[in-house]
Amino acid sequence: MSATKRCVVAALVVFASACTSSEGEQATTPTTAPSDQYAAVTQVLQIDLGQLPNYASPTWPAHYDALVRGQDNATANNPVTDRGATLGRVLFHDRKLSLNGTVSCASCHKQGEGFTDSAKLSVGFSGGTTATHSMRLANARFYAPGSAFWDRRAPSLEAQATEPIKNAVEMGFDSAHGGIDSLLDRMRTLPYYPVLFAFTFGDSSITEARTQRALAQYVRSLVSVNARFDQGFAAVFNAQLPDRGVTTPFANYTAQENRGKQLFFLPPPQGGAGCGGCHVAPTLALVGNSLSNGLDAGETTIFKSPSLKNVAAAGSYMHDGRFATLAQVVQHYVRGVQDGPALDQRLRGPNGQPQRLQLSAADQGALVAFLQTLTDAGLATDVRFGDPFRK
Repeated sequence: MSATKRCVVAALVVFASACTSSEGEQATTPTTAPSDQYAAVTQVLQIDLGQLPNYASPTWPAHYDALVRGQDNATANNPVTDRGATLGRVLFHDRKLSLNGTVSCASCHKQGEGFTDSAKLSVGFSGGTTATHSMRLANARFYAPGSAFWDRRAPSLEAQATEPIKNAVEMGFDSAHGGIDSLLDRMRTLPYYPVLFAFTFGDSSITEARTQRALAQYVRSLVSVNARFDQGFAAVFNAQLPDRGVTTPFANYTAQENRGKQLFFLPPPQGGAGCGGCHVAPTLALVGNSLSNGLDAGETTIFKSPSLKNVAAAGSYMHDGRFATLAQVVQHYVRGVQDGPALDQRLRGPNGQPQRLQLSAADQGALVAFLQTLTDAGLATDVRFGDPFRK
């Protein structure tokens, strides 16, 4: 490391240490910061550490009230902060976190495609294909704890965050290539990471736990609140109603979209499809007690679903990307649900057999039309979440 870079890091450590005393304490964002302290960052990244974007205190509409905020899976020792989410954004978009420097987290979770991949399976660092479809990330902060990954094997977003990096196909730092320690050694040689870790945590120590915490903060900041669905719901929201107003017709919807919304949120005994029993408003994230949706007969794995926000932004659906269109997804619930030990009880009829929804072609089209109103175009272009690296 050059003398100039050593000075940059040392100056920042002194500055950050005045704000925080331990890894468990998050520093607060300064109102101003001399740009010359951060040359190692600004030469590579389009980030002003003296004036960070707001991640910590987002403005959410009324229907994201205390009840919804209570579903936040952020832990007490890792709340979303401006500094932590900024570091997470850099980590998320950095191709140097893959073995050969060719892919990043964002390569499979593309902002413009709803933080997923339109391909059925994604391409890893050396050209191999991933075992599962890339999961949408919006509203991941509202997943029930203990349910990260399609098969829910990770207990938290923190635990999940570095697993793709250590995967032999995805980013390549598996045990055969030195594991996470090899990556951390690389990160210590990149001049911007000691600066950013000191800025976030109070000293320049780069560890897997800190990397996980920063990535989790960034992912939790990806909250979708500006779809047409949100605009319509905000206008009729009433916390005193049993359904909080979600089945009230939305003025900004067409008749077809309102019909699709009614089908989505009403249970089958009331003439609906019952989708909202698992995919709850307004986050459209899956409730924690949901089981699988009967893709294959005899299924024993309990798969989860990502939030349905931005579900129309890119094709390929389910954990294996087997469905190319939303129409095919709807048709699965009309005639394709298979029996098995993991099938959710809400997908069984009164006789205990897999339920087949009695939906006309028009109603199937209405459901698809409703799902298309869940697209949050702003999330796809918000610079707070985009690639910060200079081209």
